[in-house]
Amino acid sequence: MPPMSQGHEFILTLSCRDATGIVYAVSGLLYQGGCNIIDSQQFGDLQGDDATGLFFMRVHFAAPPHLASTAALQTLFAHTRAQFGMQLQLYPVAQRARVLLMVSQHGHCLNDLLFRWRSGQLEVDIAGIVSNHPDFATLAQSYGLPFHHLPLPKGADAAAKRAQEREVEALIERERVELVVLARYMQILSAEFCEVLKGRAINIHHSFLPSFKGARPYFQAHARGVKLIGATAHYVTAELDEGPIIEQDVQRVDHAMSAEDFTAVGRDIECVVLARAVRWHVERRVLMNGHKSVVFR
Repeated sequence: MPPMSQGHEFILTLSCRDATGIVYAVSGLLYQGGCNIIDSQQFGDLQGDDATGLFFMRVHFAAPPHLASTAALQTLFAHTRAQFGMQLQLYPVAQRARVLLMVSQHGHCLNDLLFRWRSGQLEVDIAGIVSNHPDFATLAQSYGLPFHHLPLPKGADAAAKRAQEREVEALIERERVELVVLARYMQILSAEFCEVLKGRAINIHHSFLPSFKGARPYFQAHARGVKLIGATAHYVTAELDEGPIIEQDVQRVDHAMSAEDFTAVGRDIECVVLARAVRWHVERRVLMNGHKSVVFR
């Protein structure tokens, strides 16, 4: 068999009730179709008090020319999908995810993501940058990216915020955006907007919640003698900062460090954690499991 190009490679993800024979059925279909499995991972959530009883699978495979389209592969899997009641998705590897970045006035995560994108470490297409402040227009211009300044006056009411969100929604639809990244976008999103973004918006924040809320959390942590600083990346939901967690990390700090040192450490961790979460999402490694997520690394 001649070698298959990346244009013939796909990612299959699925979830369904756990049952005997799922792996056999999926791998058997791919074998019968002449596909080559490059990588395969699976997980069954059957243990523990909060177990969902679901089975999850991610398969990276190369397809022969006659199956090298999502339509053909959907047809191949139609019977098996119905048999097991699968939520099944197929993604061409060569098709890069379109991403919209949102930011307010802290630009460390934005700058980090842009550098990773420009240097080829983050294989996405960035559709643009949205901000409620004008601060990063020049940065966007330096990367050749559209910058959309959608201001929100201080003390804006719910109607004004929702009107601004609708502008973002129109941009998402127009630019065919798959993933929205809140790279320190410091606005609480409405329940309506969260529903629009369900499963396709990632947020980053420090992991001091709920202990240190509000402004200058790293200064609050320093005042209390905190010994660990961390960050959490999660999917956006209407429940503030409580969406399914994708990635977390921590770093030790001590009494010899200033509040500014705490802030610098925290910002570095936020950048790394957010970049991992975005990369894993666009590589189709994250599957939703109720209030949790399954991450195939």
